[in-house]
Amino acid sequence: MARDLVDENRISSRDELVGWFEAGCKPQGPFRIGTEHEKIPFYRLGHAPVPYDGRPDGRGGIRALMEGLRASSGWEPIEDGDALIGLFDPQGGGAISLEPGGQFELSGAPLDNAHQTGAELEAHFAALAPICEKLGLAFLDLGMSPLWRRDETPVMPKQRYQIMARYMPKVGKLGLDMMFRTSTVQTNIDFGSEEDMVAKLRLALSLQPLFTALFANSPFTDGKPNGFQSMRSQIWTDTDADRTGMLPFAFEPGMGFERYVDYALDVPLYFVKRGDVYHDVAGASFRDLLAGKLPQLPGEFATISDWANHLSTIFPEVRLKRYMEMRGADVGPRAHILAFTALCAGLFYDKESSAAAWEQVKGYSVGDRAALRAAVPREGLAARIGGRSLLELAREILPLARSGLVRRRRFDAEGRDETIYIDVLEEIAARGENLAQKRLALFHRAWKGDIAPAFETCVY
Repeated sequence: MARDLVDENRISSRDELVGWFEAGCKPQGPFRIGTEHEKIPFYRLGHAPVPYDGRPDGRGGIRALMEGLRASSGWEPIEDGDALIGLFDPQGGGAISLEPGGQFELSGAPLDNAHQTGAELEAHFAALAPICEKLGLAFLDLGMSPLWRRDETPVMPKQRYQIMARYMPKVGKLGLDMMFRTSTVQTNIDFGSEEDMVAKLRLALSLQPLFTALFANSPFTDGKPNGFQSMRSQIWTDTDADRTGMLPFAFEPGMGFERYVDYALDVPLYFVKRGDVYHDVAGASFRDLLAGKLPQLPGEFATISDWANHLSTIFPEVRLKRYMEMRGADVGPRAHILAFTALCAGLFYDKESSAAAWEQVKGYSVGDRAALRAAVPREGLAARIGGRSLLELAREILPLARSGLVRRRRFDAEGRDETIYIDVLEEIAARGENLAQKRLALFHRAWKGDIAPAFETCVY
C-alpha cells in the first residue's frame, strides 16, 4: 500500500465493514488488473545497501532518488514527518512507496491488460534510469537481499515500520527478515459479486503454492545458498501466525464478506493513525476500537481509514480488499513481473479457464494445502499434492491460462495477444527448472561460489 489513509468518517457497526467490501464488487465490470513490485537498491560501486539519507562519502541515497523522481515525474509527495517516503500520480495512475529496508515499490495503476502493464513498467524504469546513473544505483531482481545481514540493512523513516519492527519479534522469528530483506511481485484482480469473490479466493489460495514455485527467486542469504528456492516464502511461515497463512476458513460453507470481516477483526492491530501521528497499539483489538474502548486511545472510535489501514497489515497468501491480491510470488526480472500479470488475467478473467483450473485443485483438503504450503519454499516445482508434483500441475494450468488469454483478445500495436508474456513460464514448465534453480547453478559454476556476480547478473 503506497500511503495510509486519513478518513475521519466513523464506523458505527460491523455491517459497515461488510459494506466496505461489498462496495468493491463490479457487477458490470470492467475488471482491471494491477501489478505491484518491489526491488532492492544497491550502490554499483562496492555493492553496498542504500541508506535513506545516503552515505558519509557523499553518495546520495533513497531520499535523493525519490526527490529526483518527484522532480522529473510531477507526481505528488507522500510524507511522514519531514521524510519524503512516497509519490503518487494525481491523475489516478500508480504510486511509489518504500518498504522497511529501502525496497523500492511501484504500485501500478488498475489497467486493462498486460500490454499496458508492460508500458507502465517501461516508463517506470526509464524514469529511474538517469537518476540511478547519477547516483550510482541499481536494483536487484531477486526476491531476497543476497548479501547483507539484517543489521547491515538500512531502516526507512516511516512511523508504521518502527511500530511493526518492535512488535515482530514478539510473534515470530523471521518477521524482521520479511520486513527488511525480501521483495515480491503482486497481482491484483477484481471481482463482480460476493459469489465471484469466493470462487476467485478459493482458486487463488489453491494455486498460490504453484505461483510460489514458478516464480521462486530467493535462494541466497548472507552471501551463500540458504537451502530454499523461495526463502521469501519460507520467511512468511514464521512471521506472525495471526495475520498470515492459507485462510482455511475460506473453503468452509458460508464463506463471504462477513466471514472475512470476522477474521480481520480478530487480527491484532499495529497502529491507529490520527492526523500525522501513528499511535502504537500493537497487539490491541480492532473490536475495542470499534466500540470506543481501546485502552491506549480512550474515547477514539474506528474510522473508515482505520479499517483500510488495518487490512493493509494483514498478510495471508491471498489478501482481500476491494480487490484481491495474489501474494505468493518472488519478484524477478521484468519478463517475470509481466508473466504474473498475464497468468492471473488468463486464469481469473476467463470463465472457462477458471472453471477448468478449479477442476484441477478442488479436491485438495485443508491438510493438503497446508502441507504443500510448507513444502514449496524448499522443494519448488518438485513439491507434491494429490499424488502429483507442482511441475505436473503447472503443465495442466499454464495451457488454461494461455487459452484464457487468447479468448480475452487483448492485442498490442503489433497485433500480439497477451500470451507472449507467459512464454517464460512455459519454458520453466518445459525444462522443469525455475529461476532459483538456474541461479543456484550459476552460483556453483560460473560464479564459483561467489555472490558478487549476482550484482551484475541479477539486476534490472
